Amino acid sequence: MGDAMITLNPATTGPLRFVANFERKVGGAELNFAIGCARLDLRSKWISRLGKDEFGRVIYNFAKGEGVDMSDVAYVEGHPTSLNIKEIREDGSGKTFYYRYNSPVLTMEPEDITGEMFKDIHIVHLTGVFMAIDRKNLDIVHRVLSIAKEKGILVSFDPNIRLKLWSIEDARAAYHDVFPYVDILLTGRDEIKSIIGTDDDKELADFAQRYSISQLVIKDGGEGSALYIDGQWVRKEAFSIIPVDTVGAGDGFDAGYLYSFLHGFGPEKRLEFANAVGALVTTVSGDNEGLPLLEEVLSFVNQEAVVER
Repeated sequence: MGDAMITLNPATTGPLRFVANFERKVGGAELNFAIGCARLDLRSKWISRLGKDEFGRVIYNFAKGEGVDMSDVAYVEGHPTSLNIKEIREDGSGKTFYYRYNSPVLTMEPEDITGEMFKDIHIVHLTGVFMAIDRKNLDIVHRVLSIAKEKGILVSFDPNIRLKLWSIEDARAAYHDVFPYVDILLTGRDEIKSIIGTDDDKELADFAQRYSISQLVIKDGGEGSALYIDGQWVRKEAFSIIPVDTVGAGDGFDAGYLYSFLHGFGPEKRLEFANAVGALVTTVSGDNEGLPLLEEVLSFVNQEAVVER
């Protein structure tokens, strides 16, 4: 559940005021995750609102074409589809400019979330991005969490901090209200340190036990990943690749981890599979263009040779 945007990528580097041409893409953390799941052959549903405009139709058609269930996505009049414009400098650094004012997702209300939406759902995945867009969304999230708990559906959560949208103090308060409902927490090492003030293994374990988080997954980029489960830590090194663009790697990792969990992989194999998905994402430029198909991940993990011609 969350916002999606049209992403405009500059055709040339430098300050935006000197860029004349842009390439249109589709982005948004939660939508990236849903697409990542669909490409791994999971049934994936996305809940959102889109502007009743050309850009909204682009996003809808793109996601539906990827196999995402769009039955709980509605078009909204008078609320333009959000934009995300990137600026890239010569050294590869950059900035992101959001145009989210009057976003269609702001029209969602807690009462829009019904029990029928959760039919045949095994896991509900939420991120902090949706929570940060508007304070009212916290009530929507709690409505989702209460229904999931009532129906015995597992909850996974990625804090995905966006400090351009809210302060770290507001984020911490909101996350600590969510943590008691979370079964699987997928978070970056720097991210969890910002939230609870430490990334020490023992204190992270104490944190997971305090909130009854059964699987605490730490994403650590080139250092690999770690999982605290059943009272012990499991670690897996990262794959050796040359990254081109890291955008969307965390969303891909999340999709890969939940795929491997749902398919009964052991703890170390879950991390290996998720690391592989995240690594493959970084080899392609774009928000979701690099999210791999299932056969691509399996081939990569098994180091199968590719016949190119």
